[in-house]
Amino acid sequence: MKNFLVHNEETIKQMCQNIGISNIEELFKQIPPQVRSNGLNLPGGLSEMETQRTIKNLAKENQADYTSFLGGGIYNKFIPACIEQVANRFEFNTAYTPYQPEISQGTLQVMYEFQTMICRLTGMDVANATVYDGGTACAESILMACRISKKYKVCVMNSLNPEYKKVITTYTNAQNIQVDWVDEIPEDTADYACTLVQIPDYYGEIIQPKEVKCLSVICCDPSTLSILKPPSEYGADIVAGDIQTLGIPMNFGGPTAGFMACREKYLRQMPGRLAGRTVDKEGKQAFCLTIQTREQHIKREKATSNICSNQALIALCATLYLSVLGEKGFKQAGYLSAKNAHLLSDKLKEKGIKTLNKNFFNEFTIEVPDSDEFLSKLKEKKILGGIKIDKNKILVAATEMNTIEEIERYIAAI
Repeated sequence: MKNFLVHNEETIKQMCQNIGISNIEELFKQIPPQVRSNGLNLPGGLSEMETQRTIKNLAKENQADYTSFLGGGIYNKFIPACIEQVANRFEFNTAYTPYQPEISQGTLQVMYEFQTMICRLTGMDVANATVYDGGTACAESILMACRISKKYKVCVMNSLNPEYKKVITTYTNAQNIQVDWVDEIPEDTADYACTLVQIPDYYGEIIQPKEVKCLSVICCDPSTLSILKPPSEYGADIVAGDIQTLGIPMNFGGPTAGFMACREKYLRQMPGRLAGRTVDKEGKQAFCLTIQTREQHIKREKATSNICSNQALIALCATLYLSVLGEKGFKQAGYLSAKNAHLLSDKLKEKGIKTLNKNFFNEFTIEVPDSDEFLSKLKEKKILGGIKIDKNKILVAATEMNTIEEIERYIAAI
């Protein structure tokens, strides 16, 4: 382990001589002094006992007794206790990201089962073993569509999650891909590599997708597919989204994980990895990485993406979540979320507050005289009433975690 020890003065002196400098500082002479750090202004170290006491005092400042009606991509969903227990087992929860070909049969099987479940939900032929998050999945879907079509212009609905839009802008700018941001998909889409529509969109509206003359990319929350039709039934070629609603805690907004699924004929243009099932020489079930399109596995110029990793541990949680709830429980959770959201919407209408959606699942947009004042009143009553969109609009979400009593308190507080 000596190679991992901090270099001593003698070693540093020898390295400097070998590369022709007199000291370490010369390595950084090309960096202007005005942009260099002057050091970290950190307090002195603490003992373990003092550290525990400090952390406990900091934790007391957290305000965890709020009722949440927040959404916008991260949702308060019920998570069975067994998921954390299994996911935290040392066989899964390691310090090393399980992405190499030599990963264990257990992890490979989880990836395979995850892919199967995503395919069943979306109705698509194949799915990968996750990417970073929903925004990455959307951006990678656009790049994938451009590779397939050999076209470098895409059409994206403005009602996409704003965070996803930022990721797409970064990706496409570097790839010289033109993005047309539109409020409605045009009739003639033949010149585009793809269209990208989020269903339900960021504002909660369940959009009726149009038939297009290019590839169709659908972004969706997989939990909505407990009730809504799978994207395959309305012409999707690629489906992308985030799996946070499948048993992943909110964790102050992350980490989450993205998924991608597509038709079989586009399989080899999908980024990431795909786990497959086969049999070994004894005829027993075995799992392996079937497709590896990342630069760690193949030549860089052949890779479909050089910055798409996987979130194997989060995919494990999603797989456990769907397994534990089962088809019946999954549908029930979706039904309760939709029921609570529509109940809240109806009660807000009775109060004279307008809901701007025609059709929605568990999230909707309301119009109020003053968004800040509206949300402040709710916060005084320990209720996080929604996400401010602008000075008159608020995005409100409900899940199976919200009770009728909480909904009544929401209405009473406004």
